[in-house]
Amino acid sequence: MTAAIAPDTTASPESRPSMRLGIPKEIAQGERRVAVTPDTAQKLQKLGFEVWVEAGAGESASFLDSAYQAAGCHVVEDVPTLWAESDIVLKVRSPQWHPDLNRDETELLRPGGKLISFIWPAQNPELLEKLAQKNATVMAMDAVPRITRAQKLDALSSMANLAGYRAVIEAANQFGRGFTGQITAAGKIPPCKVLVIGAGVAGLAAIGTARGLGAIVRAFDTRPAVKEQVQSLGAEFLELHFEEDSEGSGGYAKVMSPAFIAAEMALFAEQAKEVDVIITTALIPGKAAPRLVTQEMVEAMKPGSVVVDMAAEQGGNCEVTRPDEIYTYHGITIVGLTDLASRMANQASQLYGTNLFHLLSDLGGAANHTIDMEDVVVRQSTVVLEGEVTWPAPPLERPAPSKPTPQSVQTEQTPAQTKPNPLKQLIWPLIIGAALFGVGVAAPESFISHFTVFVLAIFLGWKVIWDVTPALHTPLMSVTNAISGIIIIGGMLQISGPLTSTVTVLGAIAIFVSTLNISGGFFVTQRMLNMFHK
Repeated sequence: MTAAIAPDTTASPESRPSMRLGIPKEIAQGERRVAVTPDTAQKLQKLGFEVWVEAGAGESASFLDSAYQAAGCHVVEDVPTLWAESDIVLKVRSPQWHPDLNRDETELLRPGGKLISFIWPAQNPELLEKLAQKNATVMAMDAVPRITRAQKLDALSSMANLAGYRAVIEAANQFGRGFTGQITAAGKIPPCKVLVIGAGVAGLAAIGTARGLGAIVRAFDTRPAVKEQVQSLGAEFLELHFEEDSEGSGGYAKVMSPAFIAAEMALFAEQAKEVDVIITTALIPGKAAPRLVTQEMVEAMKPGSVVVDMAAEQGGNCEVTRPDEIYTYHGITIVGLTDLASRMANQASQLYGTNLFHLLSDLGGAANHTIDMEDVVVRQSTVVLEGEVTWPAPPLERPAPSKPTPQSVQTEQTPAQTKPNPLKQLIWPLIIGAALFGVGVAAPESFISHFTVFVLAIFLGWKVIWDVTPALHTPLMSVTNAISGIIIIGGMLQISGPLTSTVTVLGAIAIFVSTLNISGGFFVTQRMLNMFHK
């Protein structure tokens, strides 16, 4: 271990920086992440903070003490001093019993201090009371609202993205063959079929990873709005056609009706017989994870299949999941790991540290640090304010549907008030009909046959081109090329006469113009194909 820099605890308040951040080592079993990395520590120092890091805090995430020292941090070996002398303590996991000190971490937090970490207030009401007794101010990173303005603070999404990726890697590790299909001299290897239940951040990450490994991926979510996202990743979206709003608060799905759940379970039972891997990601904030994969479904899966339950920490989506265990049940491997993001500790720490940096930056940095409860993001995230439990926060209001302005209402009512004159609508059809009748009476029979073909050609071109959205005009080039080919054939038949004949000249012009059209079509098509070359 590198030598620690002794903190100056005797400095006068005037010589101390405005605020000091303390980053203790995570003591939860198997936790490898750290709240601040050397890179994010430098960013925090630019906000005016002094950063204290417990010795060895980042070693499990491959961040050595020497890296923190090089970044200008103070490496502290005395854990109680770190907690007591820090204005704000930054952690990953919520406070718990410290086995080495034989004390709870809430007791280490100084009276009136601040704590920012994952708290899970719905599952830990006793923890909130302990922190309130310390007159503390606590912000929960898991309570950051999922709104556009707070995306840079959304640590849940940051961790879920990595966890979804890791879930597929763990499934591939436990699965008995490769994910991609292959044809080899020794035989054919069928592609793995993966079912992802829940298409949130973790689910979409799992879909993208499984598709990248070559698997056939199917996905289900109660929210139809995610269908396009699933399909854009190359997966098949499984649908249940129910007229029921499935969008809950904060971007999560809500509990559905019994009829919907029954149809959903029937769909999962059918898919369990076909797929090789099931990855479940369904969670409802403040409640136990819904049971989506029953014991019967697991037993119906093919031997050697894998179930990765990403909701294991909240009880699990699979009925036979054992949290923090990987075991075999009736020939099916059940993965109930609760530290998927922690298994990618280096990247996870970097993302989480960046989320904390953005939060502290929005709070005003060290010089203007303020907990503004009028700010919706701060209000939702703050679970304890100066000893008062403020959780749960008022629910976020959905924007009300916009009402039509008086001007738009008037515009819609105008056609109903002013009825068009039917005689005016008949003027142009009558004129065109009279002109066609006159042509038919006065013109010779040969002209009438050519004129009929000309009118039909105009009508055909109009329907082919103008009735199609401009975004699809390029794919229509194949049709227009075919039409141009027919025109060339017709023009070649017309140029057999004398060169001075009008018909011969027009036929030559038709051949020339159609040739340009076909050549241009092939040229544009070739340029489009080149765009997709690697």
